[in-house]
Parts: sequence; C-alpha cells; structure tokens
Amino acid sequence: MNQIQDLKISLDTIWILIMALLVFFMNSGFAMLESGFCRAKNAVSMLSKNLIVFFISTLSFWFLGFAVMFSGENVFPELKSLFLAGDKSLYQPLENYEIPLQALFFFQLVFAGTAARIVSGAVAERVKFTSFLIFTFFMSCLIYPVVGHSILGHGFLYQIGVRDFAGSLMIHTVGGVASLAGVMVLGPRVGKYNKDFSPNAILGHSIPMITLGGFILWLGWFGFNMGCTFGFSPEICSHVLLCTNACGIMGGLGALFVSYLLLKKPDLSMVINGLLGGLVSSTASCAYVSLESAHVIGFIAGCLVVISILVLDKTFHIDDPVGAISVHALGGIWGAIALGLFSSPVQFDYPNIVYPKPGLFFGGSFEQLISQLIGIGCIVAWTFVISFIIWFVLRKTIGIRVSQRAEVDGLDIAEHGMEAYPGFGGSGESII
Repeated sequence: MNQIQDLKISLDTIWILIMALLVFFMNSGFAMLESGFCRAKNAVSMLSKNLIVFFISTLSFWFLGFAVMFSGENVFPELKSLFLAGDKSLYQPLENYEIPLQALFFFQLVFAGTAARIVSGAVAERVKFTSFLIFTFFMSCLIYPVVGHSILGHGFLYQIGVRDFAGSLMIHTVGGVASLAGVMVLGPRVGKYNKDFSPNAILGHSIPMITLGGFILWLGWFGFNMGCTFGFSPEICSHVLLCTNACGIMGGLGALFVSYLLLKKPDLSMVINGLLGGLVSSTASCAYVSLESAHVIGFIAGCLVVISILVLDKTFHIDDPVGAISVHALGGIWGAIALGLFSSPVQFDYPNIVYPKPGLFFGGSFEQLISQLIGIGCIVAWTFVISFIIWFVLRKTIGIRVSQRAEVDGLDIAEHGMEAYPGFGGSGESII
C-alpha cells in the first residue's frame, strides 16, 4: 500500500513539474509577442525585460512572496518561513498536498513571474529599465502574493466563497490593473496622440514574432490550467484541457467577428489578442463549467478584448502597445464573472478541487456571482492603489520615463547600447 501511495506522489510531482515547465516556457511567448508588438528600435529592450523580470521575480518570491501567499490565517508570515526555509507546516494552505514543498514553490513561482511580466508590455517603449525592475520586485513580493493569499492561501475572499481555479483574478486581473496604473502615471509614447487627442497608429515591427508568441502562450496555457489540479486525474485534466482550448479558439473567433464588424478587416493582431483574452477568461472556471459554456465564455471574451482596445485608445487615450490591459484585466474580470454565471454542479469527484456554488444560469442563485463581484472589487482596488503609489513614488524619486531623445532614438541604443537587427538599416529608422 505504501508503494502505491509513493508511486502516486511521484507521478503527481512529475505532473506538476511538467506543467510548471510549460508555464515557464510561456516566458519565450511573452518575449516574442511583446517585442513583435513594439518597434524594431525597442526590441532588445523588450527582450531584456522579459528575460530579467524572471530573475527579479524569483528572488522576490523566494525571499518574501511565497511566505506571504501561504502564511495561513495571518497575512504576515513568520520570519522562519522566509527564503523557503521552513517545512510545509509553516505554509498552512499547502499542508494537505503530498507533493514536495519545493515542487509546489516552483509551480507558484512561474505564476508569480507571469503576473509581473504582463506589465512589461503595457509600459513598453518609454519606461526606464531600472524603474521597471524595481516595480517587478514589489509586484512579486507584495502586490500579487497578498491577492494570492486572499484566495489560494484561503484568506478572506476564499472564506466568503470567491473561487479562481487558475488565476483569472489572482494573476491576470492583477497584472492588467497594475499595467493600467503604470500607464496612467507614465503617459503615452511620443507621437501617439495629436493635439486633438486623435490617436496615431504605431505599428509593431514583426507580425511573425507576434504570431509565434501567441502560439507559444497557447501551448503554455494548457500547463497553466491543468497544473492547478495539483495532481494527475485523467478525467478532470482532460476536461480542463478541452475547456481551455475552447475558450481560446472562441476568443480568437470573437475577435475576428468584431474586427470585421468594426474595422472591416480580419486584423491578425486583434485575433491573437482575442485568443489570449479567451485563454485568460478560461483560467477562472475551466474546471467548473461545461465544455459548451466554455465556448460561450471564450467568444464573449474575444469580443470584449477588441472593443476594449479600441475604446481605451480612442476614448480614454490609454497607450498600451500590446493590449495587455484589455487582454488581462478585462479578460480576467470577465472570467471571474463568467464563473458566477456558468459554474455547473460538481462533475468530477477530485479531492484537490473545491467547487464553487452553481452559477446563476445553472442554479438559479446570485450567491456565487455576488461573491465573485466582491472579489473583483477588492482585488482591483488593492492592485490599482498599491501599484499607483509605487509607480508614483518611483516617478518622484528616480523617475520612470526615459528622456524624449532616448525614446525617439530607441531604448535599444539609449539603454542597452545595441541593436536587435544590426546591418539592416538601424533599429531606429521607423516611426518616431
């Protein structure tokens, strides 16, 4: 009997580590996507941020973030739980998992890195390299872990019934709202808006890189969602995979539909962002909804992403080069709401999953939806206020924006002293 149990623990550990490595591989997807959406003169800058953000996130989460997130009833962790120094008993919400603590830490680490990385695309092409890295440190040790503690760490939002299977709220909404705060403090890029506030299109330099990034992120999302089973179960993992894929493809189709409707053309960049918005929306509820519901959730997410990108740009003059705010903040919020609408009665008996109450469309009750709305309000408020304060303090101290000359010349030369494509006419030859 002990041998069977040991084998199960080994297989579950292998499962979660493979899923974690898939999420880690998403780093390359973000790097391709974000650098492709930016101009050639800023490609090195974007690639550098996407590489080094994981360095900072790892140290920050190891030092404090993990202890804050899983400190149990008290959000203030014990000193002996810092630096992953304690045993599993110090991280109360994880005690029931038989997987080794180190494996659980790495799985949570790659999620923390994702939350921080979302911000890099929104503030691209004008943020100071050092200021962004400082913000990343606070994102991984304070902003994200406190939110994670409130749900995944069985904190107060979890206690009132808020559920978020793989992070629509905890990761994507947090990353998107932190991006919004950064963009508001930072301001738009040089040349983005005319004196009458009409927007100018500043095109990215590589649609192939954007598309490759989209495919890599799509692949990584299966690890993102299936890993949150915290062990392998054929039925539940297969269901999560299918619902994740359904949300993604329908998000892309929703974006395609709205692009035709509003832009009169099948805009590939919008379709890819719609795909990602659909995947974001899947992370809250992929284990809790039917496959049919997943298709609906994804389609609505894709439609919302395109509309949001256009409204933020043309109405609110929010300059987000990659659409991160629309994809992650709005997609995450919609995913959390969708859980309250579409969650169905328990389909699988699996001990690692605590199911929400049936959603409005399947149980006739507003209870789960109200819990989700309270969770959204609390998380958006916390993330925006703390992020805004950090960005504002950085602006008043070391500054968060490069000089206008550096922005026009390109951050690759100004901050990194190199070009992404030497010998091809210079990386700063495109739009201002």
